[in-house]
Amino acid sequence: MDINDLRSMFTVLTFVLFVGIVWWAYSGQRKQAFDEAANLPLDDDSVPGGTGAGSTDK
Repeated sequence: MDINDLRSMFTVLTFVLFVGIVWWAYSGQRKQAFDEAANLPLDDDSVPGGTGAGSTDK
């Protein structure tokens, strides 16, 4: 076994890992969690008094 065999095995392993991550990301079981995460920036969490974390008052 030489370095080229190790490189080939590493390439195949990373390809299998990539395919597994793509399969996991596009599976129907994760759709609801990803939809909720996609809507997080649109949620209104601001405090009406302007004293929240994003306030510019000093």
